[in-house]
Amino acid sequence: MKIGFIGTGVMGSAIVRHLLKAGHEVTVYNRTKAKAETLVKEGAVWADTPKLVADNSQVIFSMVGYPSDVEEIYYGNNGIFTTELAKKILVDLTTSTPTLAEKIAETAEKKGAKALDAPVSGGDLGAKNGTLTIMVGGEEAVYDQVLPLLHEFGTTITLHGSAGKGQHTKMANQLMIAGTMTGMTEMLVYAQKANLDLEKVIATLSGGSAANWSLSNYAPRILKEDYTPGFFVKHFIKDLKIALDEAEKQSLQLPATKEALKLYEQLADKGFENDGTQALIKLWWPDGKLPEKKS
Repeated sequence: MKIGFIGTGVMGSAIVRHLLKAGHEVTVYNRTKAKAETLVKEGAVWADTPKLVADNSQVIFSMVGYPSDVEEIYYGNNGIFTTELAKKILVDLTTSTPTLAEKIAETAEKKGAKALDAPVSGGDLGAKNGTLTIMVGGEEAVYDQVLPLLHEFGTTITLHGSAGKGQHTKMANQLMIAGTMTGMTEMLVYAQKANLDLEKVIATLSGGSAANWSLSNYAPRILKEDYTPGFFVKHFIKDLKIALDEAEKQSLQLPATKEALKLYEQLADKGFENDGTQALIKLWWPDGKLPEKKS
């Protein structure tokens, strides 16, 4: 199948590799061309604009940073919506706003195309291993058409309802992660102060009711002082702001999430916005270095 992919960052590149491995012809575009050069060497075809990606593809995936980036690649000059799209399918994997997802679906319908919002969870490891969780909003018939492609890079894939419902589900996901990341970080800070063996603590807690994805995947990275981004701090801040904005529209107060956002904003203010979310520990451990154990 001829597939387009817009956005070849950490996760996008991994997804493209799965699609290439499955034998699909993949046309790619990225705002910074250099970030797609390795994929082109591996068999992807470069296109100079999102419009040209759409021209050359039956299904067009997008995975960019912010809702403003999604707006640009769909509605901007040389964007996806500037070309003929009849019978094509658009799938936005970006974590964006439900409102924008609904707008894209409406515009696609007017142009004879179909659109799905399909944000993912699982970070860089999930993308690399092809085990992403994918939360989908859109028509069931379109979802069924795209499902075989989603299975190339995801394992838990669920249709949650009409356009925008995938994004709402991702917001629920990010609310949960906000709690597990702050809990995991404070756990490490506490355990270290209590002079415990942190590797033993992580192993013990992972076997009980405190077990969670953040603990299993990010705590070991912290012990290795590895703050490379499986998911950027700046993107998590964006997600939490979207979630809190959506909550406000529903007259909901989410104090724990508000506090998590404040902590991550403090982290970004210290210059760590391009680190992975596990860098939250740097608010307690300068530069993320494990304090020396007491004798």
